[in-house]
Amino acid sequence: QLVESGGGLVQAGGSLRLSCAASGRTFSMNDMGWFRQAPGKERGLVAAINWSGSAGYGDSVKGRLTISRNNAKNTVYLQMNSLKPEDTAVYYCAAKSGPWGGGEYAYWGQGTQVTVSS
Repeated sequence: QLVESGGGLVQAGGSLRLSCAASGRTFSMNDMGWFRQAPGKERGLVAAINWSGSAGYGDSVKGRLTISRNNAKNTVYLQMNSLKPEDTAVYYCAAKSGPWGGGEYAYWGQGTQVTVSS
């Protein structure tokens, strides 16, 4: 089970830190990702981190969002800085089903709302 927290309302230019805590099993060997879905749009991947800690980002968030993980706490984070109104969306944490980068994103959290006001 994945549980996100840390969403909320913030003004443009502000920051938020999302957390995704896993329970019931460990995901320390699984790739993890943060997705987001804005109203009327498809869910898309914004940041991912593999089992070894290497991270990748979507073009629209590079330089502003940072994904990290603490395997000892079974938790993944998304630090969001310089937020823009277009970052407004429901943010979902997900984990791949297999270790070492294998499988698909099969485990999902319930989502947390991020709203950025202009």
